[in-house]
Amino acid sequence: MYLIGNGRVITRDPGNPYLENGAVVTDGDVIREVGDYGVLKEKYSDAEFIDAHGQVIMPAFINAHTHIYSGLARGLSIKGYAPTNFYEILDGMWWKLDRKLTLKGTKYSAWATYLECIRNGVTTIFDHHASYAEIPGSLFEIADVAKDIGIRSCLCYEVSDRDGKQKCDEAIKENADFIKYCCEHKDDDMLKAMFGMHALFTISDETFEKCVKANDNRTGYHIHICEGLNDVEDSRDNYGCLPVDRLVKWGILGDRTILGHCIHVSEGEMDKIKETDTMVVNNPESNMGNAVGCSPILKMYEKGIMLGMGTDAYTHDMLESLKVALIIQKHNAQDPNVGWVEVTDMLFKNNPLIAKKYFGCELGKLKAGAKADVIVMDYVPFTDFSDKNIDGHMIFGMNGRQCRTTVANGRLLYKDREFVTIDELKISADIKQAADELWHSING
Repeated sequence: MYLIGNGRVITRDPGNPYLENGAVVTDGDVIREVGDYGVLKEKYSDAEFIDAHGQVIMPAFINAHTHIYSGLARGLSIKGYAPTNFYEILDGMWWKLDRKLTLKGTKYSAWATYLECIRNGVTTIFDHHASYAEIPGSLFEIADVAKDIGIRSCLCYEVSDRDGKQKCDEAIKENADFIKYCCEHKDDDMLKAMFGMHALFTISDETFEKCVKANDNRTGYHIHICEGLNDVEDSRDNYGCLPVDRLVKWGILGDRTILGHCIHVSEGEMDKIKETDTMVVNNPESNMGNAVGCSPILKMYEKGIMLGMGTDAYTHDMLESLKVALIIQKHNAQDPNVGWVEVTDMLFKNNPLIAKKYFGCELGKLKAGAKADVIVMDYVPFTDFSDKNIDGHMIFGMNGRQCRTTVANGRLLYKDREFVTIDELKISADIKQAADELWHSING
């Protein structure tokens, strides 16, 4: 049992939104009580005390779309890589990397990603993996790291025809095997599975048919759609329809499916997404970095589509993504008065709802009975601070690296910027060695 106290508490619970000097009591993997620090300290005198040092106590973050496979790419320069469009970015960087990513590389990509998650106060992720050098067992490698380090993870493998039939079939089987494993361990609310697919322009109808059969309606799908114009052009030229229509044809849409990006979608396609209660996850920094456009978040929000926020692994800092999501919507609309409600709802309301569909538990709130995912952020405001203006403080005053303490599922992972359960120096050295091997295999 922990008592995390002596700080300002932002709960995201409408019934008890803010405590100027509050505390959170955890009991196993759930929160037992949230209240006044002095009262709870006396009531739970035997609990292990985690001092917030007068800082901000709040719910941990959820990342609804990321890519562990890019974990060893930071600083990587590939010979001859000078992309002029989105396809060249994929083919020249990411597919070149994942074609060299072994099981060892996958393992340490996971370690690198999860360490960054913890440092940024992220305790739940939805990952979309690719490692075409070694596919079988790759999701299980990630799952082992997730269990060791204690981060809640929903995993899938990126099916694609881009590397031929054998690799495609291996990717389908990896999804199916991992889904079966998670179904057999359905009581594990820290590890779940989706059925992953890359993007429509790299997936044939034959492959869609195989994926649907292999999934057998056991879980939802996690797929990129309309990130670049590639999907629109491929669907139009080769299938005589729009991308969402292809997904409708194969029964991919539904309330358990996540569509990543959705930049080049028509209003009619949005209507079909809404009609099926399909989820959409926006990744603003990645979209800007890849120069693929601005997702029509304002219109999708207006239509009532469930919109979440991810990072596409461009960052692991959800507050950074929040800031960028806001300013790109204002910039694109040429209206400084839009976007605020939409983007804050995506991160603070909808990401927990998306996670609940898979993990079956209440996340994103500090309240009795919710999962004990709690962080302490170093932030001393010099202006008024409460639940009335917390989002303004987060957007203009805070970032993920201000996280000083991370508790996930009631387990203390990171305290006063020190990892509690792992040897950071050893793991970092192992990650560096794996990265060196990967970079050498890519550049020769």
